[in-house]
Amino acid sequence: MYKILICDDDKDIVSALRIYLNAEGYQTLCANNGDECLELMRNHEVNLVILDIMMPQKNGIETLSELRSYSNVPVIMLSAKSEDIDKISGLNIGADDYITKPFNPVELMARVKSQLRRYMKLGGGAQNSKLIKIGGLTLDDTTKSVMVDNELISLTPLEYEILSLLMKNAGKVFSPKEIYKIVWNETPMGAENAVAVHIRHIREKIEIDPAEPRYLKVVWGKGYKIQNET
Repeated sequence: MYKILICDDDKDIVSALRIYLNAEGYQTLCANNGDECLELMRNHEVNLVILDIMMPQKNGIETLSELRSYSNVPVIMLSAKSEDIDKISGLNIGADDYITKPFNPVELMARVKSQLRRYMKLGGGAQNSKLIKIGGLTLDDTTKSVMVDNELISLTPLEYEILSLLMKNAGKVFSPKEIYKIVWNETPMGAENAVAVHIRHIREKIEIDPAEPRYLKVVWGKGYKIQNET
């Protein structure tokens, strides 16, 4: 049974989310601030976090930043605001999804299920998988791991899926909308910003000089590709 951590300073929202999630068969843990969230993360095996942005003491952005220093668990951010700056701030430090309040419970549950499917799929072995090597970049689709020059790097589930898509189709250019539709499995609304943030994170992890990338290239006006080295 999947365990989901809910963190929001609004106790009514926490209570409502707990009811929705329990009705879907999930176990829940609840926190009302960032410090409580991080403490629960350290002491429990959590499969997904629903994290509010605007909280006293330690806000959601600060909490996520600390969480990402040791965990790649999927995180869905909640916010009462709809400005792009909040969304980009969350994505910049590793959020996997984002939803604004007031939210539709059906939509939120769909996002929870989507993130859990992606996360658990990346945690298990594939039957007919293989190593993909491009220069010093190696993707092992059995262990769902990535190495650069024999050094293991840590990717979030979304980052892994984007890199996997590009490496399995090395040399092919994918537009942001194509990447979003394939990886998120959703209608590509606002795809450019979301994809660009994750691409930047991948570059920072796999490139010696992200400003002059060896592997992950931009094809201006068209999209992104992994340079196919021979």
